[in-house]
Amino acid sequence: MGFFGNIWNTAVLGAVAVEGLKVFNLSESSWTLSNQQRNISVPAKLPSVAHLDLFAAGVIPDPYLGLNDFDLRWVAESNWTYASNIKGLSRDANSTWLLFNGLDTYTSITFCGEHVAATNNQFRQYWFNVGTILKDCKGNDPLLRINFGSAALIAAEIANQPGQETWPWRVEGLFEYIHRQFVRKEQSDFGWDWGPAFVPAGPWQPAYILQNSSDIYTNNNTYVRNTLVDIYREGQLPLIPPDQTKPWIMNISLDVIGSLQQGDTIAYTLTDLNGKWIQAGNAYYTTINLDTNTITARVSINPNYVDLWWPNGLGSQPLYNLRITIMRGYRMTLATIVKRVGFRTIVLNMEPIRQDQLDKGVAPGNNWHFEVNGQEFYAKGSNFIPPDAFWPRVTEGRIRSLFGAVIKGNQNMLRVWASGAYSPDFMYDVADEMGILLWSEFEFGDALYPVDKEFLDNVREEAHYQVRRVNHHPSLALWAGGNELENLELGIVNRTAPQQYDRYLAEYEKLFLDTLVPSVFENSRSISYTPSSTSNGWLSLDFSRPQPITQRYNNKTAGSLYGNTDYYNYNSYAAFEDDNYPVGRFSNEFGYHSMPSLQSWQQVLEPSDLHFNSSVIQLRNHHYPSGGLNTTNYDNSTKGMGEMTLAAERWIATPNKKDPVANFSSWCHATQLFQADYYKNQIMFYRRGSGMRERQLGSLYWQLEDIWQAPTWAGIEYDGRWKVLHYTAKDAYKNVVIAPFYNGTLNKLDVYVTSDLWSEATGTVNFTFYDWSGNPLDITTPPTIPITIGAINTTIAYSFDFNAILKKYTTNDAVLHMSTTVQGTLPNSNITKTFTHENWFYTPSMAEAKLVDPGLSITYDEKEKCFWVEAKKGIAAWVWIDYPAGPVVWFEDNGFWLKKGEKRRVGFEVAKGDLGWVDEVTVGSLWDLSQP
Repeated sequence: MGFFGNIWNTAVLGAVAVEGLKVFNLSESSWTLSNQQRNISVPAKLPSVAHLDLFAAGVIPDPYLGLNDFDLRWVAESNWTYASNIKGLSRDANSTWLLFNGLDTYTSITFCGEHVAATNNQFRQYWFNVGTILKDCKGNDPLLRINFGSAALIAAEIANQPGQETWPWRVEGLFEYIHRQFVRKEQSDFGWDWGPAFVPAGPWQPAYILQNSSDIYTNNNTYVRNTLVDIYREGQLPLIPPDQTKPWIMNISLDVIGSLQQGDTIAYTLTDLNGKWIQAGNAYYTTINLDTNTITARVSINPNYVDLWWPNGLGSQPLYNLRITIMRGYRMTLATIVKRVGFRTIVLNMEPIRQDQLDKGVAPGNNWHFEVNGQEFYAKGSNFIPPDAFWPRVTEGRIRSLFGAVIKGNQNMLRVWASGAYSPDFMYDVADEMGILLWSEFEFGDALYPVDKEFLDNVREEAHYQVRRVNHHPSLALWAGGNELENLELGIVNRTAPQQYDRYLAEYEKLFLDTLVPSVFENSRSISYTPSSTSNGWLSLDFSRPQPITQRYNNKTAGSLYGNTDYYNYNSYAAFEDDNYPVGRFSNEFGYHSMPSLQSWQQVLEPSDLHFNSSVIQLRNHHYPSGGLNTTNYDNSTKGMGEMTLAAERWIATPNKKDPVANFSSWCHATQLFQADYYKNQIMFYRRGSGMRERQLGSLYWQLEDIWQAPTWAGIEYDGRWKVLHYTAKDAYKNVVIAPFYNGTLNKLDVYVTSDLWSEATGTVNFTFYDWSGNPLDITTPPTIPITIGAINTTIAYSFDFNAILKKYTTNDAVLHMSTTVQGTLPNSNITKTFTHENWFYTPSMAEAKLVDPGLSITYDEKEKCFWVEAKKGIAAWVWIDYPAGPVVWFEDNGFWLKKGEKRRVGFEVAKGDLGWVDEVTVGSLWDLSQP
């Protein structure tokens, strides 16, 4: 549903009369984009940005091709003007308003040649009364001009002002353009280690002109520009698990353009999506704030009338249409909107560990996990970044496809990373439908920020608008102040300028606690807040204060555990050493970069650039020595391409094919195999933590998807094609998994079975050792081992002493197959289900394995619309089904292993395209990478 509901929405054409109000959708006007200095004037659109309109007009090439990230810097460093003659406006209107839902970023707006306003925040909604200007305007069609300044140059000007605030060295994460922290604009527009620096400018969100009728007998002219709906349990406070037996309270607040009067009221109707009536009535408590033109009401919803909304895999996602009407008296309707809502509680529990948890072996300290409807669960997912450098290209269909891949990947939560842009309503709508929790963040990251009054006031307006706009979505899981602020930025200050730590800590709290906390908690009782994506949580809460949170920081007790973790180690030598992984209550980001596929590279590179170390590829890899946030304790010259090369050679294979394009493709694939294996090992480690002392209840890897075609941390490439990682994560996020954990010092292997089910599961595990030819080794293992796994827990299935059992064999010709089959029930289900999972383990690196040709074959089954893959000669490691460029295909399984003689059915879904590609499918395995 659009921002304005389904009564009048952003898709209306031309001018639409609503209760005496005319709404002009400026997307339907004719626009031009111009720059006088460069003598450029081209047709334009709204919403849009300058790069897209220049590309459409043929002035610039596709910004994503080659090195246009650098070659088109002149666009970002120029000023641009969007202009349109607005047709159909009435000079007799009582008032005329301009309404902008998003201007990126620095503008000067004129109407009929008169200055209206200047703006300086990409994330705010702006509205201006231009009625007087219109009445005095000469000519038939008044001219609206929006002049956009260069954010990159303005940021530098602000930074160079006399007396401007500065920060210790390295506090600002440096990428392509610096000084981004002074600008309330998408921070990744200035570059990031996974994305380009286009610094776009333009009217990136819809805009409208509103005209009130001059007829005094027409119903009052009122337009709802923003809506807050907050659904919570009676007595609920943020950050505290509520009483699930209490009734639902629904707080409704509407921000309007027009006029309200004391005595105006709110009426509501709640129906299911089939139109079945649930509850209706008038609000029993209504207040009017004439200063802000806001009407607020509070109603109670009978909990027996509605069903609970649950995340993916934990239950169903019932949604309801809430129709809200502003009434004057009993007969006059001022405005009506519809919002789609759901009923759930979601809390980030950071409370102290309870005695009953201690009794179960949980380490003392504080919790850090999510609870939905009073039930703790294991959060499985990834981090979402901007899916495009130009947001006007991001459509609901594109998000729906991407989120479909999230569901196929067994994920229930996305961390919507700070330093992008606030998610559009349709993104929350899709997440509501699919059951994807969106951990959302304010747009601050990897820097400290100004705290002067003008900046804080600007942020306060931004936060107030965004919190109210999206709060009704049941998929909204959390507000975080920003990315890597406490663990990284304050940590850097403490290391490099400890004498200034208290000053910068106070500034940090002024923005991320004193400013943002009231913006959230004054509008919402249903959503938790944490000031930083990674932190040790709160030390205490005091709701008698306007800002109730006291952060813990490093006020920790030895032997206790607090907070969540992130982890990056680009020294691949230590990649699979579990002792290096952080032990915490929740892992919110971790990862390693890889190359996209040959098919993706061909979309943006010339054939001559299709080799691993071409200059174009190296420059599209923004994780290079001179920039980025990530630091290592080894030679910085190995960053970027060197890191991927070393990891692939060390752990996977060294491709050396005669055909250069095939060799390049193999190198790309080798980096993906290492990435997938590394993530798999970490996901299994964090999931095992659900049953260890840390009681770890979430893992969100970095990152879900690509913003463009380049070496990145993504599991899904820019056009939607899945890397090996997404398939591997899909497997690792199954409800029940069996996982090996190897101690190289002791040469010992422990095998665990982990379950995220909410009740006990029972079953068996089986083990078999093979050589790479597929022959079973003469190693005695228990044929079948019974196991029981507790609710959201883990259990050790078996321990192997490799010093004893492999003494007759060379370790590079021995591989262990393990599998588990258990009976259990899905959450919110009484139906017993069988859960199966298999895994493989090999002690040295795969680059040292004595691989043999597994004799792979693949056939397409026209009748069943599936593929059959068979390994006839030996064990096939990392079997990969590949398909040509063009379509996007989701296989049921890929990147899997096959035993000798095993034949596997692989179904698929075509996410984009048709079936014309099936005859061009190929299959390979790790063995093929090392062949010439």
